[in-house]
Amino acid sequence: MKRKLIIGTALLLVLTIAIYFALSNRDSAPKFRTQKAIRGDISASVTSTGTLSAVTTVTVGTQVSGTIKSIYVDFNSPVKKGQLIAQIDPDIFEAQVNQSKANLSLARANLLKSEASLVDAERNLSRYKLLFEKDLVAKSEYDTALTNVETARAQVLASKAQVEQSMAALRIAEINLAHTRIESPVDGVVVSRNVDVGQTVAASFQTPTLFSIAQDLTKMQVISSVVEADIGSVQKGQSVEFTVDAHRELVFKGKVSEVRIAPITVQNVVTYEVIILVDNPEHKLKPGMTANVSIIVDSKQDILKVPNAAIRFRMPESVVQSLKQQDAQQGQRGQSGTGGSALWVLEEDTPKRIPIKTGLSDGQFTEVLSGDIKEGANLIVGYLSKRGSQTQTRPPQSGPRMF
Repeated sequence: MKRKLIIGTALLLVLTIAIYFALSNRDSAPKFRTQKAIRGDISASVTSTGTLSAVTTVTVGTQVSGTIKSIYVDFNSPVKKGQLIAQIDPDIFEAQVNQSKANLSLARANLLKSEASLVDAERNLSRYKLLFEKDLVAKSEYDTALTNVETARAQVLASKAQVEQSMAALRIAEINLAHTRIESPVDGVVVSRNVDVGQTVAASFQTPTLFSIAQDLTKMQVISSVVEADIGSVQKGQSVEFTVDAHRELVFKGKVSEVRIAPITVQNVVTYEVIILVDNPEHKLKPGMTANVSIIVDSKQDILKVPNAAIRFRMPESVVQSLKQQDAQQGQRGQSGTGGSALWVLEEDTPKRIPIKTGLSDGQFTEVLSGDIKEGANLIVGYLSKRGSQTQTRPPQSGPRMF
């Protein structure tokens, strides 16, 4: 009986030790965080920021100086082409028109006087010619009469020139008077008003800006700045997505209409302006808004893609050495190597390194061009140490990247 008790106690002790070591080995096994390889669409983009503006913004100024008498529009006022939007005090210009009209009347009267003098001189010349032919007057008197006729003819031409000069002066005065009426040159919306009633504007050296009118706010453009490293991928006609802070939940779409070749250098950073046309039928976009732009430079549909975190993941050296030992014991090769681009796949709780060739990337996922990766494969993206904390041996890359 005593012997059976000793044997039972020994068996229980052995069983306890076996269970302890089994649990210890299970707890000491490495644990990983995984994500799935999926199939879907992917797009590579170039990001930048830009400013929204109307496609056509007309600056309205004045060609004459004076005091603003009346203003008929304000900010956000819709206007039509030819509509009166402001009036400069016309009193001085009306007086100049009246003065020019009087000068024209005087010039026309002088022309009539000159023509009458010419007729009188021609009559005298006819009389002196008859008398000279009969030797009743001296040759000098006949020559004087002839000279008077030529002088009268010249005076008529001068009077006609004065009439034309007065007509031109009147036309200038009338144009200046018409310019006191500030009219809208296009159909649109008043974006800014820079004058008030009673303000004096001087157009002597530089045309003052009175109003800025956006021609059509249903069609807008984004002027974005793209750095020189990315400008080679941007082409006319590419699709664009962008957001604005005023409508964070909305994604607006547009197309690249122009890539300007003029460089802009600020603090040794070279950028190029890219013009993006945008439809704005609901007027949600307003001039001056800042747009966060993504220019779609390439896209693919229905491809196998993997998380970038799986590509960045680097297996800890201790785990790699353990896997190499297991490979050696099992007579396997190439499962736990470290060279080249590869993914770690968790198969039956065992990590397996699979070499791959990557393609397009959108910053979150990357296309897999070749490699033994199947849709739904468990890709290792993180390693949990024995304490349960995640380790990552390579910092994540920020921003989109093209391969």
